[in-house]
Amino acid sequence: MVLAFFPAAFSAACAAELRVLRDRLGRSGAQVLGIGVDAPFAMAAFARELDLGFPLLSDYSRRVLRAYDVAASDFAGMAGYTTARRALFVVDGAGRVAWRWVAERPDAEPDYGALEEALAAAG
Repeated sequence: MVLAFFPAAFSAACAAELRVLRDRLGRSGAQVLGIGVDAPFAMAAFARELDLGFPLLSDYSRRVLRAYDVAASDFAGMAGYTTARRALFVVDGAGRVAWRWVAERPDAEPDYGALEEALAAAG
């Protein structure tokens, strides 16, 4: 399973990353869950717009972000606004994190080849 944290629904960088995940991992049959802080109705609309084929989950409370240590405070200069850092986690069949990547910058993209290798290794 891949957990894909992203900063903002309807942003160009997030849309691009989610499309790559759809296109590259859709062939593998991997389960992907996108996670962001936008409201559930916004996440559903964003998923429909991108025709993802996997769900986008709302972590409006930011509990999951904090559990995975991917919360970003004061995002884009907005004091007090906490969102997700762009991050990917591969979770194996036993529920353990087998691989992680957390962006230093919100516009950074992961090494998708390394993600695919980690997913294959996790089984």
